[in-house]
Amino acid sequence: MNRPETLLRPRVPSPLQEVRDDRFGRRGITLLLKRDDLIHPDLPGNKWRKLALNLEAAAGRTVLTFGGAYSNHLRATAAAGRLLGFATIGVVRGDELAHRPLNPSLARCAADGMRLHFVDRTTYRAKASPEVLEGLLSLFGDVEVIPEGGSNALAAQGCAALGQELHGLTDVAAVACGTGGTLAGLAAGLDAGQRALGVPVLRGGFLGEAVTALQREAFGGPAGDWALDERFTFGGYARTTPELNAFAADFEDRHGLPVERVYVAKLLFALVALAEEVAFAPGTRVSAVITGTPGTPGPQESSVSR
Repeated sequence: MNRPETLLRPRVPSPLQEVRDDRFGRRGITLLLKRDDLIHPDLPGNKWRKLALNLEAAAGRTVLTFGGAYSNHLRATAAAGRLLGFATIGVVRGDELAHRPLNPSLARCAADGMRLHFVDRTTYRAKASPEVLEGLLSLFGDVEVIPEGGSNALAAQGCAALGQELHGLTDVAAVACGTGGTLAGLAAGLDAGQRALGVPVLRGGFLGEAVTALQREAFGGPAGDWALDERFTFGGYARTTPELNAFAADFEDRHGLPVERVYVAKLLFALVALAEEVAFAPGTRVSAVITGTPGTPGPQESSVSR
């Protein structure tokens, strides 16, 4: 298989757009949007960056990966399989789903050729264990296994380019976090004097350890200046509140940008709150990584479990 970027022609570097927002401007802060959502129509944002090196390593073999019923990662992997001509298998959390009509997200995966394999939630929680992996390999044969959310060493290395694209252009690069791969790579790719901020969208307090482990595996140890602010989960993955929805609608009205609710809305809300707390000094350039635009809505269901 040719290199994925040769066939898919991603738009990199992604555009960096300044938006004039008085909530930042009156404090002397410049808000920039790193439009990773424009990289590719089927593999937007961090999905492209996290998958590219993994797909290159798979070299055309069947890719097996994991996700919940509304997983963006599963949809991106299935789309890549369709576009690049390799087989995909999605291990989906919730064996009860096998006997129901496919929701729009899983139906899209199936339409793109992904074979869906449903497992019970106990098995899914143990998906990284040798026993579960050996069972999957015995069932499906020679496959390339990519973890849930696509976050592994290759994903972090792929996301380092995101930080490199921001050299000299920002002081703080902020991104919403699910499994930590994007933040691990973003921080590693930034230049000296720049820092990365991660805004987790899941509760649990596990992400710091996950990012540290990913950086150790990908780069041999800590890389870059990064921190987490875990106050903006709004109840957990894919959960929203009237306050968050109203904020996102207002941001859309102000700037004409559709705001994805699972990740991007929480990131932007956090940045506004931090600006109001005077967390950024006057003159600071803050870049928000826009990892996706609104897609198939899902219920309050996590595609990243813990």
